[in-house]
Amino acid sequence: MHVDMDAFYASVEQRDHPEYKGRPVIVGGLSARGVVATASYEARALGVHSAMPLSQAKKRCPDGIYLWPRIPHYRAISAQIHEIMERFTPFIEPLSLDEAFLEVTGMEGLYKGPKELGQAIKRQILEETGLVVSAGIAPNKYLAKVASDYGKPDGLVIVPYGREKEFLEPMPITRLWGVGKQTAKRLEMAGFHKIRDISSLPDEHKLVPICGNQARRLWELSQGIDDRPVEYDRKVQSIGNEETYIDDIRDAAFIDGEWRYFAHRVGKRLRKANFMCNTVSIKVRYADFTTVTRQKTLDTLTDDEDTLYDVAKVLYNKLNVKAPIRLLGLTASGLQKPALQTSLFSNVESRSKLTSILDSLEAKFGEDVVVKGVLLERQQQLHSLVGKREYNEGEENEDTTSKR
Repeated sequence: MHVDMDAFYASVEQRDHPEYKGRPVIVGGLSARGVVATASYEARALGVHSAMPLSQAKKRCPDGIYLWPRIPHYRAISAQIHEIMERFTPFIEPLSLDEAFLEVTGMEGLYKGPKELGQAIKRQILEETGLVVSAGIAPNKYLAKVASDYGKPDGLVIVPYGREKEFLEPMPITRLWGVGKQTAKRLEMAGFHKIRDISSLPDEHKLVPICGNQARRLWELSQGIDDRPVEYDRKVQSIGNEETYIDDIRDAAFIDGEWRYFAHRVGKRLRKANFMCNTVSIKVRYADFTTVTRQKTLDTLTDDEDTLYDVAKVLYNKLNVKAPIRLLGLTASGLQKPALQTSLFSNVESRSKLTSILDSLEAKFGEDVVVKGVLLERQQQLHSLVGKREYNEGEENEDTTSKR
């Protein structure tokens, strides 16, 4: 089963503010460079969709209700929905705050069929949260995802065994995972417009000149074949922090402060998750949207923010940046649980003790109880150089956690 909340952020706002119901609600970054995170179905009817620049959304929907996202609030509601789903199955693969895969094999003994099961989950989520969910139930993850999308909003679509191809064949090729605009254009030029045009092929050989090493995968999907299991025990692969700036930045002192801030955030999140990393990578996106990344693998594991900062600065300095910058980011990967280590350097041990004390103070009294001078200076610089941060209510925009 694939469960997907309908227009999640916007639906939460309409639930919490009854005066918004029936009106176009757009949640996203409200700065000049902001983009739409979620649009209500009333706004979608006017052509507004996620990832659309806010300036374009306002042209299409000038009378819409535009709101900053409340990420901590949405996260709490997501946890509530997750708890409801756990009553039905412990095998859940979260994809984001508003969608997940559920392994429901064997549940047929408790319900008359998959439809009754889907109705039960939808009903409990609606009763306890006041929110509407769409669901798709199918023999595999790909079909379940397509089914839930197909039935939106407030949908419940069942794809029975043996009818996988029948369900897919009338759909456009863009319903195949991995077929974006460019791939779709190449396929259409070759005469492939519907999924049936691909599923009718005996094998993938005619797709190879068009799709390369993706040909086999696309042909299998067109047949309704997807053998991936529900990964309910996915492990965190990386922890990162990045920032998109309202105004392009080029001030060296400010950029240095950003690397210190990112190292502080990532280091703290590593320790909170009880991880250490052996690889540090940075991302730099210029004003023309050109993006470069660099990474370094360390000899030892670390969760120390000074080490993260030092590596980030070395990687950044090697780029010899001259152009204005739109985005910066730092990511720690190669995560492992901490092992007992001894150090030849007493200052490292002392720094670790100090970090532990600061973490405990922040956990007990809040993040602002003790602030490093460089981070306080960053706040002042940020205010004067770039103004209000996008997505300032919550840090989902800047904190990134990659799972597999």
